[in-house]
Amino acid sequence: MENLLTDRAFWVNYWEQKPDLSVNIPANYMFHEQLASIIKREKVKTAIELGGFPGYYAVFLKKYFNLDVTLLDYFVHQPITSKLLQKNGLEEKDIRILETDLFKYTPEQQYDLVLSFGLIEHFNDTADIIERHINFVRPGGTLFITLPNFRALNGWFQKRFDPDNYDKHNIDCMDPRLLARICEEAGLEVLQSRYFGNFSLWLHDEEQKPLALRLLKRTLWLAGKILTKVFPFNSRQLSPYIILEAKKT
Repeated sequence: MENLLTDRAFWVNYWEQKPDLSVNIPANYMFHEQLASIIKREKVKTAIELGGFPGYYAVFLKKYFNLDVTLLDYFVHQPITSKLLQKNGLEEKDIRILETDLFKYTPEQQYDLVLSFGLIEHFNDTADIIERHINFVRPGGTLFITLPNFRALNGWFQKRFDPDNYDKHNIDCMDPRLLARICEEAGLEVLQSRYFGNFSLWLHDEEQKPLALRLLKRTLWLAGKILTKVFPFNSRQLSPYIILEAKKT
């Protein structure tokens, strides 16, 4: 339990506060270019999204690439996932769902592609959580992990104006060199480990924040977008995400 920065109660509360989660997933969903490239290059047939409730990327992979997809999370509210599938023209049989504790579950199979989006930063032991991902990757398969970069301006904003949310994240793991080293020591070939995205800024439960804070966030967001539109670049200071791609030999 000391490895966890969140618990089940946190996630139940987190998802219950969200508005309608049943959205239509577009073809240009975040990281779509990276995923399309991996799927085409590696001829991916099977994939598992870890910690992915309500299953946006599982739906994306099934909807646009017709992969054999599994979603694993230790909190799954089936009605939400069912509605999400319906919204995207899919049926419940199209995605296998495993509601289980990743730290107690032994993989029954391995996959061509193992993904997580915003998961590993909620644990103190980064090497351990990545190793648990690797356990699902078949030999020759690909590991693809993304996480927020709270060492950027967005992180300062979170720490200054939403410290409770900021404290639920392991800031030390937000280092592409660290992530690459962990994978290399586990025997994987690192294809990329880098900052991603020109600029973004967000607030957890923004609609519940004071108006002045929302206006400040909007002002900084616009300024950052204009700057990186004129001078587009990925950097530790501004990029909102980190992506890691590695191959199991």
